[in-house]
Amino acid sequence: MLLGFFFESPGPIMFEAGPISVRWYGFLIAMAVLLGVTLSQYLAKRRNVDPDLIADLAVWLVIGAIPAARIYYVLFQWPEYAQHPGDIIAIWKGGIAIHGAIIGGILAALIFARINAVSIWLLIDLVVPSLALGQTIGRWGNFFNSEAFGGPTNLPWKLFIPPANRPIQYIATDFFHPTFLYESLWNFGVLILLLSLFFWGLKHPKKLKTGTLTLIYFIAYSLGRVWIEGLRTDSLMLGPLRIAQIVSLVCILLGIFGLVWIYKLQRPLPDIVAPTSPAERDNLENS
Repeated sequence: MLLGFFFESPGPIMFEAGPISVRWYGFLIAMAVLLGVTLSQYLAKRRNVDPDLIADLAVWLVIGAIPAARIYYVLFQWPEYAQHPGDIIAIWKGGIAIHGAIIGGILAALIFARINAVSIWLLIDLVVPSLALGQTIGRWGNFFNSEAFGGPTNLPWKLFIPPANRPIQYIATDFFHPTFLYESLWNFGVLILLLSLFFWGLKHPKKLKTGTLTLIYFIAYSLGRVWIEGLRTDSLMLGPLRIAQIVSLVCILLGIFGLVWIYKLQRPLPDIVAPTSPAERDNLENS
């Protein structure tokens, strides 16, 4: 017989030292950024790209992505934050949206690419594996905060949610779908897929064209997000529609269109500048 088990958060505080509290959520975000920059710098070296460029880009991405992720979340939860405006900047309590982070990060990367005269698709290709890694780690922040969980379940891998964190309609229910775990595992799978394609591309640079990893990330991540979002009890909504599902479906369509564009139609993606590395020139010559 399969023995059941359940997850239960020890609480959002990692440790306290006098008046200073270190929260799991903030610690995990910091670790995701640090490990992500390290990974992208390693990938940049393998593509003969200056790793210092990635370190500089990381600053831009943090400045662009984290505030955008928070603003995105707050806008769709405005009735709640309008009553408690002081909580708008309390990002350590949770409440950031990955789609907002992606929008802010892309805008920051576009500006960075323009200033440094480098291919935006090359940059993002080097970043998306780290993004998948960061999401794998960051979703555990939802676990420690007892948030972003799914509907009630009695599955063996259920998640206990304290009464104070339960939706009012489920106040008498103890166990819920651990959607943080589903998405963390899904993102880890996306990470493995992207890294496998990256290293395959090093051996076959003419076959893995610029922008491919970015487009595959959009499709792969979004496929998982569509079904996982359908399980959640706290989705950001626009009327009766779940925002994350709508955005994910758009990303899937854009990703498929982009792959058709560069592989079927044999045309390079619009870019800030023409690619300059030998592999990038080969890609253009073969398109």
